[in-house]
Amino acid sequence: MMRYRFVLMICMILAGAHNTFGQALEILDKEAALAQMLAHNFGIQISKNTADQAKNNARLMNSGFLPSVSANSSAGYRLEDQEVTFRDGTVTEVTGAETKNLSASLNLNYTLFDGLGRVYNYKRLQETYALSQFEVRETIELTVLQLFSVYYEVARLTENQAILQQTLNNTKDRLLRVTYGFDYGQRTKLDVLTAEVDMVNDSIALMNGEQLLRNSKRDLSLILNTDIARDYEVDTDLVFLNGLVLEESAALAPSQNVRIQQAESNKEIGVLIAKFQKSLLLPRLGLTGSYGWNEGLFPATGFATKSISSGASAGLQLSWNIFDGGTSVTALRNSRISIENQELALAQVRAQVQKDLMNTREMVTVKRQIFSLLDQSVATARNNYDRSLERFSLGQLTSVELRQAQVNLLNAQISANGAKYQAKLAELEFLQQTGQLLNVAF
Repeated sequence: MMRYRFVLMICMILAGAHNTFGQALEILDKEAALAQMLAHNFGIQISKNTADQAKNNARLMNSGFLPSVSANSSAGYRLEDQEVTFRDGTVTEVTGAETKNLSASLNLNYTLFDGLGRVYNYKRLQETYALSQFEVRETIELTVLQLFSVYYEVARLTENQAILQQTLNNTKDRLLRVTYGFDYGQRTKLDVLTAEVDMVNDSIALMNGEQLLRNSKRDLSLILNTDIARDYEVDTDLVFLNGLVLEESAALAPSQNVRIQQAESNKEIGVLIAKFQKSLLLPRLGLTGSYGWNEGLFPATGFATKSISSGASAGLQLSWNIFDGGTSVTALRNSRISIENQELALAQVRAQVQKDLMNTREMVTVKRQIFSLLDQSVATARNNYDRSLERFSLGQLTSVELRQAQVNLLNAQISANGAKYQAKLAELEFLQQTGQLLNVAF
């Protein structure tokens, strides 16, 4: 008798420790988790920085439309001994003759016409920036899917813990019943031993579940880029979108899917590159201008001892690379082939998206049906367990038969719980294919 109570006491203490494990913790709801991820996730930050680089490249200052201005200056000094013979035969000698030169200039270069190359290059840079924005969005969408995959795993394990805890509580109650029944000669020792074994197994299952839950919370903290040791609870409430919303989202996929948008952007960049290559075959007209100042000090052997000049100059420069060995023509032909490849890639992406969209839509339907069936099986299993517990109390059912009913209920609850979150994740994957993942509430 003392042994039974000792085992019972230990298991109750252990279960009590499990119960207090998650008490008084902050609630990390879905909106807060999403906000933290968007602000701190490493992958998203890197992607945004890359987009900022593309934005800088797409500015007017990097387009070639603005003129270039440069300033130059120089100073020279020469010391030497000179002997100069003039035409009349006069010879002049100077020891330590000094020559000084000072100059400064401001130069302007501006391209007036380059076959519209600057226009196409600027548009290409703008389109490259748009492409980088699509890439940021794709990174965010994939990270959101990763976030909620882990978030819902934490939620699933949290609900599993409650199920395992209730199972353990039921087993403890059965142990108490059979222990007192054994004391009064109404139960056998086998019933007591069976209940003890079941309670140990249920306690171990609860401990293993808690370990999995802690590991999943660390996985979530890593995605959020927060303290790995941080502990919290998550929101386990789920709201499924109705079929009308899903169908409306599907209709937007051809224009909103991020992979299609990236393929369209790549095609447009290819077109602009081809136009730029064509502009290289046309003449170029440039404007040059300068303003300069010069001063020189010369020794007595020269015709002048001092010279100062200043003034402005301007000119037009026309150039035309009539033939460069065929390099430009080859580049133009290759760029046209690249456009054809981009068109093929766009068609391929559209077909792939259509296939993925149909797969995920069917997966949403199937997962919801599975969850509905498993949810109904929980009600059946619970009814069976309640009836079995009644019959067990009346001595009409053995411990093994009651345990089987209990295990059936546990398995039904765990399966239904997992199916619920799988159905929600399938829904999110479908929304990602339609391009609406970031436009819905989670």
